[in-house]
Amino acid sequence: MNSTSTFSDKNILKQALAESFVKLDPRVQWKNPVMFITWLGAVVVTGVTFGRAGQGESFVFEMQIALWLWFTVLFANFSEALAEGRGKAQADAMKKTRAHTMARRIQNGREESVASVGLRKGDIVVCETGDVIPGDGEVLDGIATVDESAITGESAPVVREAGGDRSAVTGGTRVISDRIMVRITADPGSSFLDRMISLVEGAKRQRTPNEIALGILLVALTGVFILAVVTLKFFADFAAEGAGQNLSGVVTLPVLIALIVCLIPTTIGGLLSAIGISGMDRLIRKNVIAKSGRAVEAAGDIDVLMLDKTGTITLGNRMASEFFPAPGVSAQALAEVSQLASLSDETPEGRSIVVLAKQLFSLRATSLDPHHAVFIPFTAQTRMSGVDIKDPQGVRILRKGAGDSVRKHVESQQGHFPLEVQATVEAVARQGGTPLVVSEGNRVMGVIFLKDIVKGGIRERFAELRRMGIRTVMVTGDNPLTAAAIAAEAGVDDYMAQATPEMKLQRIREEQQKGHLVAMTGDGTNDAPALAQADVGVAMNTGTQAAREAGNMVDLDSNPTKLIEIVETGKQLLMTRGSLTTFSIANDIAKYFAIIPALFGGLYALQGQEGPLAALNVMGLSSPQSAVLSAVIFNALIIVVLIPLALKGVKYRAMGANKILQRNLLVYGGGGILVPFAGIKLIDLLIVGLGLV
Repeated sequence: MNSTSTFSDKNILKQALAESFVKLDPRVQWKNPVMFITWLGAVVVTGVTFGRAGQGESFVFEMQIALWLWFTVLFANFSEALAEGRGKAQADAMKKTRAHTMARRIQNGREESVASVGLRKGDIVVCETGDVIPGDGEVLDGIATVDESAITGESAPVVREAGGDRSAVTGGTRVISDRIMVRITADPGSSFLDRMISLVEGAKRQRTPNEIALGILLVALTGVFILAVVTLKFFADFAAEGAGQNLSGVVTLPVLIALIVCLIPTTIGGLLSAIGISGMDRLIRKNVIAKSGRAVEAAGDIDVLMLDKTGTITLGNRMASEFFPAPGVSAQALAEVSQLASLSDETPEGRSIVVLAKQLFSLRATSLDPHHAVFIPFTAQTRMSGVDIKDPQGVRILRKGAGDSVRKHVESQQGHFPLEVQATVEAVARQGGTPLVVSEGNRVMGVIFLKDIVKGGIRERFAELRRMGIRTVMVTGDNPLTAAAIAAEAGVDDYMAQATPEMKLQRIREEQQKGHLVAMTGDGTNDAPALAQADVGVAMNTGTQAAREAGNMVDLDSNPTKLIEIVETGKQLLMTRGSLTTFSIANDIAKYFAIIPALFGGLYALQGQEGPLAALNVMGLSSPQSAVLSAVIFNALIIVVLIPLALKGVKYRAMGANKILQRNLLVYGGGGILVPFAGIKLIDLLIVGLGLV
């Protein structure tokens, strides 16, 4: 849902409008000191208006000021309510998936039917085809395809199985096929979906450290401007007495209150909460759940990005691209052995080897009798796979795998590992490929070149991050030669080869000790410590429950590349807040120099002419009353004008902090000075033309 659709959604607009009046409660206003001052000012001016009306005096001017002060508060409330309304609309959609279903709980070895709300952490339930998974959990036994579209919006089913990094299931999703046994990992009310709804609704949103710091700055500025306006009354009385004039009809209490409201930073004060809420909302629309506003903000401050190679920097599916036979071996013989050794390999790599042999040499393994073949699966210990084929001459032992593993296998059978093959292995690794060595018995047949394709445009993305002062670190389990080649092709700043979970955790701690803020992604239980240690830890929704609990964000699409978008969203949040703060402060300064000359233009005037201060009234505002009323009206309307920008965010630009500051000062600082002059002058002409003053 974008900002345009928000403004076209009548239900959200109606709810936000109603909430604007509810938020007039002083207990709510007190949480925002700047707007609370405005609220107090509206109350006081309203009281003055009724007082003048009761005494039979003219109150039209005071009444207009009171109305526009109330509008200022209402518009600020509306911006916050509108941001919250978008989140509540998404939360309502999520609530529809949180149906209270019946669960098949295993108790003392027997199956019993209970309501899902009665499940507790540690309970074991069974889910079969068509069942709704009753709560968050881990698959203990079995494998099943699960429809998670209610949570992720993705229609394609996903596989969930016991063990590994795809064992977590979410309550409210539906089993499409097969049967699994699930251990519940969350009590009612604290499930992943429950927490998502609370966060999206903003019910548990706390102000971030930067918001608190900015709030303190705004309060300080408010205090300065209040002091300036209060002393202005004493200056006006002193100057009027010296000039023999009476300014009591010009510098009135409503005018001073209006001046205070116009000068304090009401623009950013009214939009600050909406900016923070919309930052989380933009992540939600990218299918990322941030567990706190602090996490979104931290993403904007990140300067070190740790990215897994596979699936993030590369496409992830390594494809066989070439056969390099060993000395004395033909390319066709190597292709034949490679194909036979890969027939039972269901990985994309294994299938690509079979296809390449078929394409190059029309090999189809038609002579292989499955009854005479024993397929050897790949294991992390052997790092090889293959097949043992019985024929009249004996048993053909065909293997393919990592170079060092095949070397040990061949040498254990009194074979020899040729230097030429070792050179080919190193050459393939230097090119960024993955070398697979193939053997038959104790003879090395050659090398298969598996190419890992770097994603298109990823180098440019990293260049953008570099311009923003973010250093990228590629994390991979590949050997150093392969890692170096991929890193060079992708354009990352650094890499970690043969990385283990312990190495990732240690690297994060080292970077943090140097004063850096680190972001990383992960999906497995072994990633949980690093995710918890990282300043921004993005867990994949397809990952384990431990990973999802450890991270402070969850990517519902389970797309590792999303980490880059998360950082950009965090940067955009900070850029939006900085831009509107710059505009607001410049705006206040401009209003000061627009109003004061018009207010005191008649001071020291002789024989009904303009006074010397009137020369500073460069805008030619009609009268002190029109100047004040125009400024108050502009002050209220500018909040409405900036609401779409606060919700959508300023356009993201890949620039360093210094360039962003320079641009803010030029565009938003300059605009904040020029726009009030033009806006106030236009409003002055309108209200004078309409006879409102």
